[in-house]
Amino acid sequence: MDVEDRTINNKSSTTLSLEQDQKKDSKTDGAGGLTSAHTIDHDSWQQVGLLLVTSFNCGWLLSFSNLILVPLGWKWGILCLIVVGLYTAYANWLLAAFHVIGDHRFIRYRDLMGFVYGKNMYRITWTFQFLTLLLGNMGFILLGGKALKEINSEFNHSPLRLQYYIVITGAIYFLFAFFIPTISAMRNWLGASAVFTLSYIIMIMIVSVKDGKSNSNKDFDISGSQVSKVFNAFGAISAIIVSNTSGLLPEIQSTLRKPPVKNMRKALYCQYTVGVLFYYGVTIVGYWAYGSMVSPYLPENLSGPRWINVLVNVVVFLQSITSQHMFVAPIHEALDTKFLDINKGMHSRENLKRLFLLRALFFSGNTLVTAAFPFMGDFINLLGSFSLVPLTFTFPSMVFIKVKGNTARTEKKAWHWFNIVFSSLLTIATTISAIRLIVDNIQKYHFFADA
Repeated sequence: MDVEDRTINNKSSTTLSLEQDQKKDSKTDGAGGLTSAHTIDHDSWQQVGLLLVTSFNCGWLLSFSNLILVPLGWKWGILCLIVVGLYTAYANWLLAAFHVIGDHRFIRYRDLMGFVYGKNMYRITWTFQFLTLLLGNMGFILLGGKALKEINSEFNHSPLRLQYYIVITGAIYFLFAFFIPTISAMRNWLGASAVFTLSYIIMIMIVSVKDGKSNSNKDFDISGSQVSKVFNAFGAISAIIVSNTSGLLPEIQSTLRKPPVKNMRKALYCQYTVGVLFYYGVTIVGYWAYGSMVSPYLPENLSGPRWINVLVNVVVFLQSITSQHMFVAPIHEALDTKFLDINKGMHSRENLKRLFLLRALFFSGNTLVTAAFPFMGDFINLLGSFSLVPLTFTFPSMVFIKVKGNTARTEKKAWHWFNIVFSSLLTIATTISAIRLIVDNIQKYHFFADA
């Protein structure tokens, strides 16, 4: 019996989540027994589309010129940007369709995989997601710390160590996550995030174009041995994947009003048109302006004036506060659903105490680890390798084979089996590349390095 038959024959089921074996009573969305401490079925596709556009145009894109085009060069770099971008867009479009199977709706990726393949896949998916989002949040904390240090360095030739700015960033992220606990609660902040996003992108583009026109000694050669070029190329592919996808699409989709599949695809169209235009644009212009000497953090290359450098970093820091919240929200949702009293309001006295403790413990631990390993490129490459590749490419095709395999045409099944095999091999290759980079950096840097 395939999955479609099981869903049809289980219409009386009122529980989807494998986490719903809680002994306490819980609130649901009224549409199938979905239990969550966070908001379900509330947001418009325009709000989610804006969320995706601004969040993927976060300050991480200031590293992409170095991480993507320096290892690949112009020809392979542009080709990979296009091909991987289209591939991730298709994979997310496919995954969005499985938010609803039969009469069941899945508000968490791990619930979907657990329902289709059992508890082991539930655990594997949750582990991959947890690691992806945890590493992503560490990258955001490091990004914010670097932005603050750059601001201070414009006024002080002996700025404080990077770790001080990392701690400040972690504390501010904590406060935002406490007062704005869910994705839906961000709605009033998305307008400001969009303004910040456009502001720093425009400033970066203007100064980079000016610098590029005056820079006659640009070098676009790919350095290193043949072996290092191959490994670095896979690292660049990991970074392209990170720039296009998140591994948490069902969790974002759960916030949408009905019909969730149609509305999620509308939001994805925003990301892969307007959104990709911005982050690919900055990536290409940054490499054109500074060549192979482009910094892992693009504002370090800007020629000035001083106020531009300061303003860019201020805006990047402010924008990162909202962006990081989307990428870590599923961890907050899991913790809140487990430890908060769902029968009481989010802002009840007891829940506020628990919320404060949960956020404080999470950001304290993540900030400490970030301060100990301040290597920005490693976060992005590792994020896009062993966990994000399966979440983006392998698992959606696995679900298709299980759900549609008995009725799909042979060519469609062959295509999805190809996706599974190819993305599995890509996972191995990119993971080896990421580990190699980490080993190299461990040899170069020490714990709590002032990177």
